[in-house]
Amino acid sequence: MIGVFDSGFGGLTVLKSLVRRLPQYDYLYLGDSARVPYGERSQETVYEYTTQAVDLLFRRGCLLVIIACNTVSSRALRRIQQEFLPGMYPDRKVLGVIRPSAEELIDRGCRRVGILATKGVVDSKIYTEELEDVVPPIEICYQPCPRLVPIIEAGEQDDSRCDELVSEYLTGLFAQGGAIDTILLSCTHYPILYETFRRHTPDRVEILSQGPIVAAKLEDYLTRHPEVERSLAREGGRAFLSTGSPERFDRLATLFYGGAVHAMPARLGFPE
Repeated sequence: MIGVFDSGFGGLTVLKSLVRRLPQYDYLYLGDSARVPYGERSQETVYEYTTQAVDLLFRRGCLLVIIACNTVSSRALRRIQQEFLPGMYPDRKVLGVIRPSAEELIDRGCRRVGILATKGVVDSKIYTEELEDVVPPIEICYQPCPRLVPIIEAGEQDDSRCDELVSEYLTGLFAQGGAIDTILLSCTHYPILYETFRRHTPDRVEILSQGPIVAAKLEDYLTRHPEVERSLAREGGRAFLSTGSPERFDRLATLFYGGAVHAMPARLGFPE
């Protein structure tokens, strides 16, 4: 089984792309909606919460976990891979969304990229780090969008405030100068607002969502690692866990996932 973890609902946009491209596998999604958002939390807290989530997914039978959250991928993934897995689950894999996204920017030949993200991801400068050795260089421009996730998590993405905020954030991005050729929606919540971003962006600028990127890169990863691919269940199962209210999760998750969702309650940090 493939586990997908996010601090809330945004990772469902990644799961949607995974299921569309790789429907044969079983998936278990975990949203820590009781403690969202992670963006303003300390790096140590993000790491602690993420180890709890990964541990739960592994105990539920997942052999591979996708961290479908840029904040977690930038602030906890490397430590989980280097410290948590070797001691606790040496035969399991945890992958993120940032490395596949950086590879996609290289593959596309991007030269000046605008990164729209939460404050935590912007502060980490993780994309600059991932792309620092690329020749010719890719210039990265960051624009934090701190108010979008709470609005989307509240189901208010159609409110006029969203349109105003997207316009404000894009104005801030383009004011940094130079000709941006690509915008990466570096938060898995933001595809919900894709059409709003598109409306306020020049036609010459491409806008990338991470779901299709991660799905394509996972397919490639499994092709290159047949020992992992052979171990995955193939019954087309879909299951959902939420640390918050399952009823609220089901209601909002439909928007992100594009289909009916029936979540079971989960508790992190406590024995089940």
